[in-house]
Amino acid sequence: MILIVDDAPENLISLKKVLEKNDFEVDTASSGEEALKKILKKSYVLIILDVQMPGMDGFEVAEAISGYSRAKETAIIFLSAASANLNLITKGYSSGGLDYISKPVDINILLLKVKTFYRIYEQSRALNQMQTALREEIEFRKEAERKKDEFISIASHELKTPMTSIKGYIQLLERSLDKNDIETVRTRLHKVQNQVEKLNLLIADLLDISKIESGKLKFNRKYFEFEGLVSHIAEVMQQSNPEVKIIIKNKVATQIYADEMRIEQVIINFMTNAIKYAPDSEEIHISSELKGNNLCFSVKDFGIGMSPEHQQKIFDKFYRIEETSERFQGLGIGLYICQEIIERHNGIIGVHSIPGEGSEFYFTIPLNPEKEEIKNENNEF
Repeated sequence: MILIVDDAPENLISLKKVLEKNDFEVDTASSGEEALKKILKKSYVLIILDVQMPGMDGFEVAEAISGYSRAKETAIIFLSAASANLNLITKGYSSGGLDYISKPVDINILLLKVKTFYRIYEQSRALNQMQTALREEIEFRKEAERKKDEFISIASHELKTPMTSIKGYIQLLERSLDKNDIETVRTRLHKVQNQVEKLNLLIADLLDISKIESGKLKFNRKYFEFEGLVSHIAEVMQQSNPEVKIIIKNKVATQIYADEMRIEQVIINFMTNAIKYAPDSEEIHISSELKGNNLCFSVKDFGIGMSPEHQQKIFDKFYRIEETSERFQGLGIGLYICQEIIERHNGIIGVHSIPGEGSEFYFTIPLNPEKEEIKNENNEF
């Protein structure tokens, strides 16, 4: 928008009419004081400012404008009925003006100058936008690099922990074998097996991340009994964690069309997290229900819970809650992988949580996706 400042109404009317005819948006002010009030409220690309006005003259207005943060980038063209002598021109530039036109105004010259300033303004704005985008990209890359370094450090530690345990148990096994202590050998072999399983899960998660990043995460969809899968997982998890009571609150006797192995991966992640982050809880609740053509599944614990801020970020790649990162191990990729799996099934994943009371992780997926959706989704990610 252009602001024209002139104490002569006829000049305001004529200049406004010419500029609007050339598709410029125009505002007017009949005094320096009125102009300053408007500049405080609105942003202008260009100000056409009469020098000789009663009260505040054009130079005083320009000097006042230069102190406004809103108008620092606004171009000013001075208009004067006086002859453009050197002293007047010098004063105009020193007051913050970028150009000077003498009255009577040559409309063609004025239009050329206005168009030039508008072009410079657009170029400047585009450059500023590019600089802002570049700064954001630099910050994004810095943050990504920081997260990558942090992830590599955490992954190295997480992989090293089971390896160290396995090495220690094998040394103890050798001693037990020498003593022919078969019962101790069985116990330690079971512990080695647990550590190998942990290592296997870590490596599987790392491979899944790699496949997601490269677009090669594949799905093998088929119809299967959902409740049979849930019951099997619950039984295995109960045997592995006898200290926690796994309660199935609701069941659904239905088939779903999905990748059984990937859905199993999500359910195991939910249940493992529920046990892991509720170490003092005696039970977790599992629930399945049908809502229209959708299957809803949830796992609820009564553990530490999390704040709304963490709930918004918990499915982000590499995200780990700082307050619990030292107490609970993890790479910060499990829930990110779960989100990718559920979204690939045209589903929704989320969490409800209250700090100190527990969390409920859930997902909803369609029972019978449209044939066209099935066809598209069976392609590589």
